[in-house]
Amino acid sequence: MTSRKIFKWLFWSGALAILIFALGIPGAIFVSGQSHVQTIEEIEPGTVLIFGAGLRSDGTPSDVLRDRLETGAELFSQGKATHILVSGDNRFENYNEPQVMHDVLVTEYEVPEDLIFIDFAGRRTYDTCIRAKTLWGVDSAILVTQSFHLPRAIWTCRRLGIESIGISASLHGYMKDGVYRVREILASYKAFLDVYVVEPEYLTGQVETDL
Repeated sequence: MTSRKIFKWLFWSGALAILIFALGIPGAIFVSGQSHVQTIEEIEPGTVLIFGAGLRSDGTPSDVLRDRLETGAELFSQGKATHILVSGDNRFENYNEPQVMHDVLVTEYEVPEDLIFIDFAGRRTYDTCIRAKTLWGVDSAILVTQSFHLPRAIWTCRRLGIESIGISASLHGYMKDGVYRVREILASYKAFLDVYVVEPEYLTGQVETDL
């Protein structure tokens, strides 16, 4: 075999290996996370972790967030929630996502206030998971989010030391459902880097108790 053929063989072998690795990341994350999705009837009671999903311009929950809160409230009504940790973004003035999540659960779904804890720096899935483990002492949790996000959320939390199962909050169709699913593929690479490469951020702040 000539040196030129050897170079071409090495080049295409390397390119194929990179392609397999790149495609394998979102696939592995999906399969791993999806294997821990359950129904309300199947799960055992535990700490419920609800991920933020944005507010409308009037300060009310987005459709996606509303379904997550409704699902969390249903877990409470079915006796499956020992505590509820709501985690969202509070970076900007007049934008307090986790406080709105708390208030909606209390006022609209009649979840007892002393059952709910608020994490004010859950800006991304990774932030929510690492803060739940590191600051709140969460060792196991029931994750509440939509089906398109659930595998990545479960995979991330489990890799960070939280024994996680998930329940889907996909109660309706969403206008941007296709966009969300494409975004999940790209977000899988970021999740991989977050867990294995990037140093954690937003771990400052005190909490009152472990959950």
